[in-house]
Amino acid sequence: MHHDIDQLRRFYYQRALGRVVQRILRDRLTGRWTPHSCSGMTMAGFGFAAPMLRPYLTPARRVTALMPGPQGVMGWPAGMPNHAVLCDETAWPIETGSLDRLVMLHGLETSEHPRELLSEAWRCLGPGGRMIAMVPNRAGLWAATDRTPFGFGRAYTTTQIETQLRRAGFQPEWHGSAIYIPPSDRRFWLRSAQFWERSGARISRVLIAGVILVEMSKQSRAPIGLGVKIHVPSPLEILDGVARPRPVGATSGTGGLSRLPPP
Repeated sequence: MHHDIDQLRRFYYQRALGRVVQRILRDRLTGRWTPHSCSGMTMAGFGFAAPMLRPYLTPARRVTALMPGPQGVMGWPAGMPNHAVLCDETAWPIETGSLDRLVMLHGLETSEHPRELLSEAWRCLGPGGRMIAMVPNRAGLWAATDRTPFGFGRAYTTTQIETQLRRAGFQPEWHGSAIYIPPSDRRFWLRSAQFWERSGARISRVLIAGVILVEMSKQSRAPIGLGVKIHVPSPLEILDGVARPRPVGATSGTGGLSRLPPP
């Protein structure tokens, strides 16, 4: 079940709870990937990752917000040249190996073809490229209610999401959690959100968090195995013609020289 672009836009840009969630997740992302460290890089977000990508618009070489067809697309960012594109979830308009950084938010848990989606992410990332996936926590309160976008699709545990990404060829680099307040619009929770984020990270890493964050990398290794053979010539092979010179016209077996033809 895919999200609707209008519902996502209203949650993150019009609803007070959504604006708090946007700030929390964006702070966690920029804490891992500072805008300065991404200077000159090519970045993309899939699903509804646009709110996470705004800090990188200036330092990054290129930023693209990929939005799946069943979800819909909106112009982004507001008041600036458009960086958003509507695409098939398993066929992105991105050159192979061209991405340095990729963010997935509200994309993997609602995908109808998660394995193919991750294969497409692998294709687009370059060697050493990194991806952060933000997914609902199965043990959290946010996955138990449909009043927010985190209550739709598949919820994960940390082990489940890491296993799925490993099977796609990614290597784990880091995992964390975020959103420790309940999915409530009450002012008390919204005003104390930062306090609960700090406290939750110390008290319980994942159990009560609403969102799991996993950072993975694409590591490309040289092929090894029995089918790959490398021939390194020995010194005797290299100096074979030098060690045993043979005059032009020498006859084999006699060691003598043949007569030269008359001029």
